[in-house]
Amino acid sequence: MHIWRGAHDSAWETVQQELSAAYRCDGLPIVPPTAERVSAMLSANSYKPEEEIAVLPPGFETVTAGDIAICAVMAGCKPEYLPVLIAAVDALSDMDFNLVGIATTTGSAAPLYIINGPLAEKIGINAGPNALGSGHRANATIGRAMTLIMQNIGGAIPGEVDMATLGQPAKYACCFAENTAESPWPPLHVERGFAAAASVVTVVGISGTIEVNDSDSQHANGMAQTFAQSMLIAGIASSSGLLGGGEPLCILPPEWAAAFHRDGYDKQKTKAAIWEHATLPADKLVPAARKRRMTAAADPSADLLRVAAKPDDLMIVVAGGVGRKAAYAPTWAGSTKAISREIKIRS
Repeated sequence: MHIWRGAHDSAWETVQQELSAAYRCDGLPIVPPTAERVSAMLSANSYKPEEEIAVLPPGFETVTAGDIAICAVMAGCKPEYLPVLIAAVDALSDMDFNLVGIATTTGSAAPLYIINGPLAEKIGINAGPNALGSGHRANATIGRAMTLIMQNIGGAIPGEVDMATLGQPAKYACCFAENTAESPWPPLHVERGFAAAASVVTVVGISGTIEVNDSDSQHANGMAQTFAQSMLIAGIASSSGLLGGGEPLCILPPEWAAAFHRDGYDKQKTKAAIWEHATLPADKLVPAARKRRMTAAADPSADLLRVAAKPDDLMIVVAGGVGRKAAYAPTWAGSTKAISREIKIRS
């Protein structure tokens, strides 16, 4: 490491203090949203600052393109990231996503953003090694900007409206692209009804992530069993009788996807194999949880708790680089549904 030899900015600390007082920041230093930076962000995408994009829970405030551009600048986004943010805000505002619940719960729920289509590669959203980690400006700043939007515009202020007991890293940023180049299956956005050439953002309300490691299984059924048994978390059992919110996200690295494909498993068969193995006997719950379930569940007599009502409710996305490390992201047990929106580019 070397000291940067540029000129010292004596106003830096003052700017950070002023911005922290004026805005609800995320704890990291932010880029000052000057008129010049915000104007450049908007003009590069042919948006006027007063254009209304959505009404965003939990405060149900109207979000304008100017509001989004301010948060994008603060997060360190490039202008070409703005269309992703516009589409993601629209997705968050869908009542089926239930941002009211996700943004106010004492649980650790937070949005995760999956980007599909040609725009992901064009603007440099990482789909390969360390896709869920650090090292790529687009992933980090798009996710961070969305957190600032939820907080500064939507009103999800930590400790005041956002009442998460512990929270999780996705509350800072969680954005990645699907690794379609190394996937043997149709991508997520095509599965969800969009054209292959479309660029799409899918927003998922997750409770965290769990690494799933299976370097031993040589065949698909064994890998499905390993993944499924990693999903059996009694602590996320919901009143609906499911383990989680019912749309669990399975993030498979290319090596896992290739192994399933070699054994003749398409996405639907892979989902079915995982779902079939992912069952927790009801008697594994503590007595108080069993009693609550018997009171609230649609079928309290069922002996097994499942991760989803049916196999097709599972979402499978291929991402990551070399290795046999997958990830399970349970969806929030308080009721949420993944929402997809096309990313529209203005000329």
